[in-house]
Amino acid sequence: MKFTIEDIRSAHQKVKSGADFPEYIQTIKKLGVSHYITHVTDGNTEYFDADNEPSHTGGKYENLSIAENADIEHFKERLKLHQQGETDYMTFCKDCAENGVVGWKMDLDLMTCTYFDANETEILIENIPG
Repeated sequence: MKFTIEDIRSAHQKVKSGADFPEYIQTIKKLGVSHYITHVTDGNTEYFDADNEPSHTGGKYENLSIAENADIEHFKERLKLHQQGETDYMTFCKDCAENGVVGWKMDLDLMTCTYFDANETEILIENIPG
């Protein structure tokens, strides 16, 4: 059975902070999500199954303007704060936009998160805690 966006939303509601994130990843992986891509501009997330069939959430907020040039060092500082539970999701998305990050891809097979810029250049790859 293919997962639905409602399945994903249900799992995501249990995430209260960065500490809950690894459990969320394991839950959606069990649902059959192989990877997902989040677009910072409007928050749309595309979830893919093993056959690379996508399901989209649609935009979640008003469009953010993405900085033309990536500031990787400042982004890393803001990311660390977010991972420590110091910022909420919307603040993190704004931090991404201000630092030239247009999105991220979560690969649940490799257990990596790859942040990328407007040219789809990988600017930071992290291991997903699991």
